[in-house]
Amino acid sequence: MRTGFQISSLVPSGLVFDGVSDSMDSVILAVRSEAAEAQCPLCATASRRIHSRYIRHVADLPSAGRRVRLRLLTRRFTCEVPHCRRRIFAERFGEDIVPLRRRRTARLEYIVHHLGLALGGRPAASFAKRLMLPVSNDPLLRVVRRRTAMPTDPLLVVGIDDWAFRRNHRYGTIVCDLERRRIVTLLPDRETATVRAWLSKHPAINIVSRDRGGGYGEAAAKALPNAIQVADRWHLMENASAAFLDAVRRSMNRIRTAIGATTINPELLTCAEKLRYQGYLRRQDSHAVITALVSDGVSLKEIVRRTGHSRNLVRQISRGGGTDMFRTRQSTLDGHLPFLDAQWSVGCRNGAELWRRLKGQGFKGSLRVVAEWATRRRRAETISHQQLQKVPAARTIAQLMTTKRDHLTKAETVTLAVIEQNVPMLADAQALVGRFHAMIRKKAEMELEPWIDDSKRSLIASFANGIANDKAAVHAAITQPWSNGQVEAQITKLKLVKRQMYGRAKLDLLQARLIGAP
Repeated sequence: MRTGFQISSLVPSGLVFDGVSDSMDSVILAVRSEAAEAQCPLCATASRRIHSRYIRHVADLPSAGRRVRLRLLTRRFTCEVPHCRRRIFAERFGEDIVPLRRRRTARLEYIVHHLGLALGGRPAASFAKRLMLPVSNDPLLRVVRRRTAMPTDPLLVVGIDDWAFRRNHRYGTIVCDLERRRIVTLLPDRETATVRAWLSKHPAINIVSRDRGGGYGEAAAKALPNAIQVADRWHLMENASAAFLDAVRRSMNRIRTAIGATTINPELLTCAEKLRYQGYLRRQDSHAVITALVSDGVSLKEIVRRTGHSRNLVRQISRGGGTDMFRTRQSTLDGHLPFLDAQWSVGCRNGAELWRRLKGQGFKGSLRVVAEWATRRRRAETISHQQLQKVPAARTIAQLMTTKRDHLTKAETVTLAVIEQNVPMLADAQALVGRFHAMIRKKAEMELEPWIDDSKRSLIASFANGIANDKAAVHAAITQPWSNGQVEAQITKLKLVKRQMYGRAKLDLLQARLIGAP
């Protein structure tokens, strides 16, 4: 059934359709206001006395693939109030029809705003061109900035974290309303004074969720002394795992002694391994020199001046770190070693042939990796009186020690048993880290004090001291339901928006796009 279509239906409500005309690329609708009078914008007095008329050209939503423009007849009225300073004024059509001094209708402005929010400037302008919307990238961004509506709801629970304008160079701060799950503001840096000044303007906040960095905790303590600070649970568990990894690195010499790989025969090393071994010898000499100077009571500044090493390295060695000097790396062959051993035992000793057979098993590595393995294996067989055992990297050992035993192979289980038997303090540290993770997951706040007392005499004593210094926030992390998880999600969204604009957006534009529509 055919239905009639009236062009007047394209006209926004509140306007009267007078006629239509066509141009080459658009439809032009002649419209005017249906009101007989208008209010003075200064004294709000209605006037019917028309002074003159003029034409405004306003863009509207497209129709049937063609642009639509309104030829809006605008009247000027005379204000008849004697004491009003405005004698002549132009009629207003309403912010929901045609906003003041705008070249777009309110409904088109709404579409343009959301295009800018979703896509930014240049991509949104390209997409608007396909939609037959007459707007370019700069007006799009101006609309996004102009229509920004900052949240005015009272804040009670907030989450604070940092984000990178440019990684390792410049950082900002993001503040989120955890109750309403939205961004509140972006701060230009992560300085304590900046965060403290912003928090001081919101005294109603009673809970602040943050990471374990000292800056935000200090700012919250000074600005909101009565607020509860909540340490982020994910960062707590990640810091515990990092502390255990550091303990493994400090214990690598004893681990090598336990496994029986303290002697390295350079004749069994490939070219790449020889380069790493030479670097190991240089680091070993540097470590011995710095350790001797520290034992003689020489200051860190003087050690840096004498040896030429960085202050960070000297400080690390003086505190017992930097002991994992021989850096072993995981190989792409690790998962295929049983197959290689089987092929080697049946008589296949050619590296190229081994590589071709491995490709049939799904191996993605190069021929050189397999050839070096074959060379190493051939040299090891010629020197039967000495056996070279490969020690896993510290990160691999830490991962194996924190993995459930039923998920390990027999060889891995035997290796861990040797390590736990010969390095008992490392096994104790692994048990303490497991207790800490379980305490966070099960929200067992009564176990916090005993755990701190037990950990202060272990290899993760430094981490335990940090927990003790931030005990109130850690206790709140166990007992409170709030966390910084949704703040991290908002940071991911912020990174996406920033990269859409090639990292060149200013802070106000980033904030406008993230906070969104009013």
